[in-house]
Amino acid sequence: MSYSDYQSLSIRRERGVAFVTINHPRMNLIDIALVKELSNFLDEAQSDDAVRVIVFESGDPEYFLAHYDVQDLLARPAQPAKTGTITSAFQQLVERYRTSPKVTIGCIEGRARGGGSEFLLSLDMRFASKERAILGQLEVGIGLIPGGGATQRLPGLLGRGRALEVILSAQDYTAEQAASYGWVNQALPSADLRPFVERLAFRIATFSPEALRSAKQAIDAAGLPLYDGLREEAYLFAQARTSPDGVRRMKRFLTGGGQTRSGELNVDWVVGELAE
Repeated sequence: MSYSDYQSLSIRRERGVAFVTINHPRMNLIDIALVKELSNFLDEAQSDDAVRVIVFESGDPEYFLAHYDVQDLLARPAQPAKTGTITSAFQQLVERYRTSPKVTIGCIEGRARGGGSEFLLSLDMRFASKERAILGQLEVGIGLIPGGGATQRLPGLLGRGRALEVILSAQDYTAEQAASYGWVNQALPSADLRPFVERLAFRIATFSPEALRSAKQAIDAAGLPLYDGLREEAYLFAQARTSPDGVRRMKRFLTGGGQTRSGELNVDWVVGELAE
């Protein structure tokens, strides 16, 4: 994979992780061109078996992703009725990222408002700089509502009351506030943020891609009725247990001492050996 035909994305691959730096002047504003590049990148990454984890970060210290281009919204024709399918290119993009078998992580420094926050909500994990990250859903303040999934995803993370607070207040939240609400996984000092995210990404990238994909599918099944979710989990567990990679890794775990008292104390070492 070349990962070279991009104007606003810089991609670095290392040890199973694709680090994607967004640099889209001005303000890392989300527009049609950036949506297209993010979609094209996902097409390329989906077909790259060497990439198991994708980390998004920003080349602009002030903005992770500002928001969606309001000029574009004003220029769109009216859509008077509901349609049977998702027609918004941005909604399609964030849903593709949410359902991707790749593990996705946002490393947030700077502002992520509106569509920027919604793009982050489509990722599997979000980690934010205590000193630099700001999150918000500004849409109601400018006469809109969120249109990239925030009304559907924030209640599951924050609960209904806090989701309404975030959306109806249209105000900014610090990384620590966002972490306390469950909007981001953790708020970390800026000096620690990228090293932490890199360590986590590299660790996850050592694991079986089948196991990672199945774990994501099983967790997403938690939205189903309980019996259906458990049935899906059991099916995915059986698939992982009998896969060639799963069998190989379980055998290596046993021969590495993972099921002995001394080996259990070094389970991280045993798991690390499985990546070789």
